[in-house]
Amino acid sequence: MFHKEGFKILLIALTLCLGLSLMANNYIDNSILKGGIIMSLTAMFLLIAQFFRNPKRPFIQKDSQVLSPVDGKVVVIEEVFEKEYFNEKRLQISVFMSPLNVHVTRYPVTGNVVLSKYHPGKFLVAWHPKSSEENERTTVVVRSKEFGDVLHRQIAGALAKRIVNYAKEGDAVNQTDDSGFIKFGSRVDVFLPLNTKVHVSLNQMVKGGITTLAEI
Repeated sequence: MFHKEGFKILLIALTLCLGLSLMANNYIDNSILKGGIIMSLTAMFLLIAQFFRNPKRPFIQKDSQVLSPVDGKVVVIEEVFEKEYFNEKRLQISVFMSPLNVHVTRYPVTGNVVLSKYHPGKFLVAWHPKSSEENERTTVVVRSKEFGDVLHRQIAGALAKRIVNYAKEGDAVNQTDDSGFIKFGSRVDVFLPLNTKVHVSLNQMVKGGITTLAEI
């Protein structure tokens, strides 16, 4: 299954790859060169296709837990001063996505969207310490009954040139529903109350909508 954000790109990529493969087949006599070109084009299309995959998963909503919004590797677990919305210390958990990860962003908690804001910015590598404040990003805050306000921030990276954000202020949203999509690698930060119990460790691989990041 593919995510809707990839339909147009996949159609263009498929058309180009098929067209170039037909040209190679018709106009190149060297069988080794012809085969190499066709195999390379096929591999390129498969790489693009896997980026936009959206696998079916057995999602279970867990109101007392915060689920990972994305697939990837945990790269930050620390107390920080969050100055855009809370203006106080929060527990930050950050997940880095490589181009090989599923790039759907999911709501980590159930509640109501009280903030959805886009920030233009730079395209520093996603693990750069200043990427959370200087890169192109979107900030979404969901007010939940169990955790209060939970902020998750999509951050563009060196390869991510487009962030898609579906959250609208006033929306009632469910945990694991699609919150957005980041094209071609990046990271997502989650900001939680300091008294939440962390369930993950640094460098741990997590799955969006499946892995528990923290609980009350």
